[in-house]
Amino acid sequence: MAAQLGHIVCSEFSGADGIEQDGNGAEYKSTIGKRITGTYNGISVQSTWESQVEYLKRDKIGKYPNHYFARFDGSVIAELWKMSSDDVLKCLTPKLKRAYHSVGNKKDPRLGASISMSEIKKFGTQLI
Repeated sequence: MAAQLGHIVCSEFSGADGIEQDGNGAEYKSTIGKRITGTYNGISVQSTWESQVEYLKRDKIGKYPNHYFARFDGSVIAELWKMSSDDVLKCLTPKLKRAYHSVGNKKDPRLGASISMSEIKKFGTQLI
C-alpha cells in the first residue's frame, strides 16, 4: 500500500504503518476477502471508559489522520479506500464501548472491533 500511495514505509514494528508526504503517520488495514473491511485488534484497555476514549483519540486511532483500507486480489490491490481518523472513531467507538464493558471476562483483555464494508463506503473516499 505504501508504494501505491507514495508513502514511506515505517521501519518500526509499532506505531504508524506508513508516513504520508506531509510527514503524518498513516494506518493501513488490508484483507484478501471478497468484501473490504478493516479490523482493529489488540487495543489496550484503560481504567475508565472516559480515559479509554481519550486514549483512542490521542494515542491510538486519532493519532493518524488518515486510515487506508485495501482489498487484495492476489498481490494486486483490487480496491483502496481512505478514511479520516474522525470517521474511523465515529464507526468504532460504539463497538468498542460495548466490548469495553465485557473485556474483563475474556482471556485476552484487549479490545477489538471492525469497520464494515458499508461503513468504509459511506465515510471513505475510493482511491482505486
